[in-house]
Amino acid sequence: MLTTTATASGLCSFVDASPSPFHVCETVAKLLEAAGFRELSEGHQWPSTPGRHYVIRGGSIVAWDSSGHGRSFRIIGGHTDSPNLRVKQHPELRSAGLSMVGLEKYGGAWLNSWLDRDLGISGRIAIREPDGLRQELIRIDEPVLRVPQLAIHLSDDRSGVSLDPQRHVNAIWGVGDNGPRFLEWIASQADVSVEQVLGWELMTHDLAPSRVVGVEGDLISAPRLDNQGTCYAGTRALLDAVEAGLGPAIPVLALFDHEEVGSGSDRGAASDLLATVLERIVLAAGGSREDYFRSMSMSACASGDMAHATHPNYPERHEPAHQIAINGGPVLKVNQNLRYASDAVGEALFADAADKAGVPLQRYVHRADLPCGSTIGPITATRTGLSTVDVGAPQLAMHSARELMGSHDVGMYAAALAAFLAP
Repeated sequence: MLTTTATASGLCSFVDASPSPFHVCETVAKLLEAAGFRELSEGHQWPSTPGRHYVIRGGSIVAWDSSGHGRSFRIIGGHTDSPNLRVKQHPELRSAGLSMVGLEKYGGAWLNSWLDRDLGISGRIAIREPDGLRQELIRIDEPVLRVPQLAIHLSDDRSGVSLDPQRHVNAIWGVGDNGPRFLEWIASQADVSVEQVLGWELMTHDLAPSRVVGVEGDLISAPRLDNQGTCYAGTRALLDAVEAGLGPAIPVLALFDHEEVGSGSDRGAASDLLATVLERIVLAAGGSREDYFRSMSMSACASGDMAHATHPNYPERHEPAHQIAINGGPVLKVNQNLRYASDAVGEALFADAADKAGVPLQRYVHRADLPCGSTIGPITATRTGLSTVDVGAPQLAMHSARELMGSHDVGMYAAALAAFLAP
C-alpha cells in the first residue's frame, strides 16, 4: 500500500501560492525540483538517459520519471485554470465618479460569488526588451479591486439580482480620476514602462486565505479547488509513486490550461502537448515511432477533476442512487453520453488502484434531466487514443469564488492517484 504525503494544510498552501494557471506551474515546478526533477525546453534536444523531467508551456505542465525504463505510460491529467474574472484589453472605465477596471467572465464563473470580495491581480505580461520579448509573472496580493453588490433596497423584488456579465462585473479601482492608469500601475509593479508591456493575461483572485474549517477541522474552504485540488493531489501522487519505487509504467503528470473554456489552445488538452511529450520520451530513449504507438496502446490516463458532492440543502439536484459524501473517498465519474471518458476498463483500473491504496471509492452519475459538465478526459482520449477514466474528489460550491471540500479527502484522493501511477 502506498502512503501519501498529501495533507489538507499542504493543499491550502498550494492554492494560496497559485492564484493563476502560470503560478500553478511555478508551484508544481518548485515541488518537482525539490525531488530532483529538471526542466527541459521543447526547443532543445532531450537527453537520451532516463531521468526525472518536466516541460512547461504557458499555463500547462507535463512531468515524468523515466528512470524505471517502463514501456508504457500511466498518466494523471488535470487542469490548472479556474473560473474567474479577467482583465479586458482596454480596462480603463469611469462611471459615477469612480475609476473602474473592465473585467470579463472566464469560464463558468458563478458571478454572484465574486461580489463584495477583496480582489488581487495575477497572471503574466509580455515585455519588450532590446534583445526581444520576455515574460514575467504578475502577482499582486493587495485589495485593489472590488465588485460591489447592488443594495437590496434598489432591487426590484429583493430576491436577488440577475447579473449581466457585460455591465455588472466591472471592478471599482478608485475614487475620482487622479490615480494611476491601470496598465501603467501594472507596469510599475514589474519595474518596466507601460510602453514595454505588449501583451497580458491578467485575472483577479480572492485574497482571503485558504483555511481548514469546521468544528473538527474536517473541511477545507478555499478558492480554485476546481481544479487545484487535483493539481496538488496529482503532484503529491507523482512524488509519492516515485519515492515508493517505480512500477512497470512511466508515471506522468499532465496539467493543462484552458479546460474551463474548452481546451482549444496551444497548451490545452486538445493541443499536441501531451502526445508530443510522450512521443519525445520514447524517441529520446532510442525508440522508434512504432515503439511509441505500442507504448500508447498499453497506457492509461486518469483524468482528474473535482466531483459534485451531494449538497445538503439541495439533495433533489442529485441522482438519488448516487449520493456522494464529503470525506467519503475519491469519486469515479461515469456518463453514458461521454461527458466523462470512463468505460468499463477504465473503471476497473481506477477501482483497482483505490483498493490497493486502501481507500473507499464512490461512483458518480449526473441527473439525467440536468446538463452534465465535462473534463479533459474525453478530449484526451480523443486526441491520444489513451484508455481514460474520469475521477475526482468531492466538493461543494463548484465554480464559486470560494469552494468547499473535505480535509480527509485530500489524502485519500492522492493515495488512489499514486496507486494508479504505480500499478
